[in-house]
Amino acid sequence: MTGVRSYAAVDLGASSGRVMVGRVGPDSLELAEAHRFANRPLRVPEGLRWDVLSLYAGVLDGLRAAGPVDSVGIDSWAVDYGLLDGDGALLGNPVHYRDTRTEGVAEKVWATVPAAELYAATGLQYAPFNTLYQLVAARGTRQFAHAERLLLIPDLLAYWLTGEQGTELTNASTTQLIDPRTRTWSSGLAARLGIDLELFAPLRQPGDPAGVLRPEVLEETGLTGPVPVTAVGSHDTASAVAAVPATGERFAYICTGTWSLAGLELAAPVLTEESRAANFTNELGLDGTVRYLRNIMGLWLLQECVRAWGDPDLGVLLREAAAVPALRSVVDAGDAAFLAPGRMPERIAEACRATGQPVPGTPGEITRCILDSLALAHRRAVEDAQRLAGHPVDVVHVVGGGTRNALLCQLTADACGLPVVAGPTEAAALGNVLVQARAHGMVGDRADLRGLLARTQPLTRYEPQGGTGRWREAQARLAAR
Repeated sequence: MTGVRSYAAVDLGASSGRVMVGRVGPDSLELAEAHRFANRPLRVPEGLRWDVLSLYAGVLDGLRAAGPVDSVGIDSWAVDYGLLDGDGALLGNPVHYRDTRTEGVAEKVWATVPAAELYAATGLQYAPFNTLYQLVAARGTRQFAHAERLLLIPDLLAYWLTGEQGTELTNASTTQLIDPRTRTWSSGLAARLGIDLELFAPLRQPGDPAGVLRPEVLEETGLTGPVPVTAVGSHDTASAVAAVPATGERFAYICTGTWSLAGLELAAPVLTEESRAANFTNELGLDGTVRYLRNIMGLWLLQECVRAWGDPDLGVLLREAAAVPALRSVVDAGDAAFLAPGRMPERIAEACRATGQPVPGTPGEITRCILDSLALAHRRAVEDAQRLAGHPVDVVHVVGGGTRNALLCQLTADACGLPVVAGPTEAAALGNVLVQARAHGMVGDRADLRGLLARTQPLTRYEPQGGTGRWREAQARLAAR
């Protein structure tokens, strides 16, 4: 392995997208932002939709800004998809996972396949927006009747770039149609629910080739071909977990951002009824691994409050929050009541009032309530995952945007009673880049990949301060409500 190569990571989040350029050498790893663009969902008469054409334009602009690269990889949020007709044309803008069309759909599905049986077959936690429920909701619509192909969001963009269709496995595992033991489609389940798996393009693994940029794309971006597109962990959490700079296997991870995804990396799924009751999911990761995790509402709570407050200075807000007594008021950060946008400060205050707690009034008090609640949710998830999987851990790795929030990282260490290693912040983009680099011979196995991250990326360690007794008491109070 000699020289340095450049890889473009298209990393799409729920509120923004960006194209990052990673430069990888035998013992070097650098990441720079080439272009950032907004991801602004639109509410139209038929519901909440993604403006996917605007996203594609942002990707093209980003590749133009990136300059010469050796490969391109795409990751994004999970579950959502575009439908294509027989000519490969998009049938309308993709539906947003926060759209209301799946309300009440789960109960209809469970009438055919009971929830316990569904979990035993797919290992996926209940979430109202899982692709399975979206497909059942779409059934009978004129648009769905004309669909010949379904492509998850990263695969749709890769198709427009290359003209080739595929379904990347880590993202496919979020559809609730994959058997995590065989890592293939659960055909029996799909047949019972009337879902035609022929809608999906063939499965791809992270590292598989996904085509080359079309001549029109080369002209649009100014790149010189051939430029391959490489399948990565196209679910952004899969890419982020790949970039956890862990040594050994005794670690938990928390991927922080709009969501907190807290759990373990395992060799096999945990499909017990106790695991289902605890709302853990078994999503697929790199090299045959399973991402055993719980979805927590995450910094979405704070993001919505900040939006409602008119975007105050976050540093000032966090200093005010640090001065508020710990665990004064907490809410269930996984409560579906906080899923929809709007009125978040009022809804958090209402939740505290309804449970007889002091009602946070100032932005600093509400922010402290959110961060304490997230740390408590992180504690519950890490504890439950260890117990359910029989997999003890010695350290918690926090990656993603939340690593910038030192107060949240320290509170998480305090709540878990374990050291927290925070970083890298750009975990999804780095995981994307490194899977491409590994596919092209620049990085070795998963341990080599993580060792490179640990040597080259800035990491901050937080030691737990004080005992975990007050966190245990707060957890018990919350469970009793």
